[in-house]
Amino acid sequence: MGENDETRTFPGARRPDRSWSADSSGLRLHVNEWGDPDAPVIGLVHGGFDFSLTFSVFAPMLADAGWRVVAWDARGHGDSERAHYYSWTADVRDHLAVITSISEEPIVLLGHSKGGGQLLDLLDGRPYLARAFVNLDGLPSQFSSPDVPDRERRRMRRADLTSGLDRRRRRNELSRRPDTIEGLAARRQPMNPRLPSEWLEFLVTQGARRDAEGWRWKIDPLLHLGGFGPWRPGWSMDHLASLEMPFLGVLSGVVDDPMGWNSRRRDIEPFLPPGGQLEFYDDIGHFLHIEQPRFIADLVLDFLGRLS
Repeated sequence: MGENDETRTFPGARRPDRSWSADSSGLRLHVNEWGDPDAPVIGLVHGGFDFSLTFSVFAPMLADAGWRVVAWDARGHGDSERAHYYSWTADVRDHLAVITSISEEPIVLLGHSKGGGQLLDLLDGRPYLARAFVNLDGLPSQFSSPDVPDRERRRMRRADLTSGLDRRRRRNELSRRPDTIEGLAARRQPMNPRLPSEWLEFLVTQGARRDAEGWRWKIDPLLHLGGFGPWRPGWSMDHLASLEMPFLGVLSGVVDDPMGWNSRRRDIEPFLPPGGQLEFYDDIGHFLHIEQPRFIADLVLDFLGRLS
């Protein structure tokens, strides 16, 4: 296909059956759904710098097995509105708003990477939201991805605030750099070194928008990769240990994956809640549900099939 062709497909990928918007304190969040609207619900939460359509192959597999699969774009990502404020806790509040708009009853929740960590925080305070929880490589241990120490963060606070305010003042000047489909895919490749170019090019057509200058990711230019602060991996482990609902955790063991947590089974097992299940795969990268969607979907469906 040529660089000006707007169409990309990928085996098994399917457009959502329905789309709608949820309100989070006045901010519009875009929601996509696959499957029978009357089927039991599983909510999918994507990771950092992703969007709900990254589940375009994985979600239909769950839907075809009899689930109503609901996924939403985080603020400033995909087709959700951009915000004046971005933080870990703001995302957690957004997840709460969407989940409570989906159902008044507990639903199954699945989070990948950052989304899995944020669901850990949410369910620590609101455990009644979930009848079961699946975490895909979003379990940071005390030995993985440490945040900046408190004393250093205090020194950096003025610089952080100044930088953030400066970016907001220049909001109208900021934009994502345009490129071709192939160009954007190549620029994302370092984040996803194990994913084929065909998937990355398909992803561009799902998560980017074409204008007169080319394709740009639908991610607010104010957002940039950085720490979660104030945050500690130990806090997440404490939340894991306190979970009351059935739990499945899936860890990637590929040590050189740039987006992975690099947690190990021995780091997580002491914090598993009673009856919790933990699976570890050292041959699947951080984006498990994209690299091996059929395998991970079957793992999740087997877990859900054993729910009482």
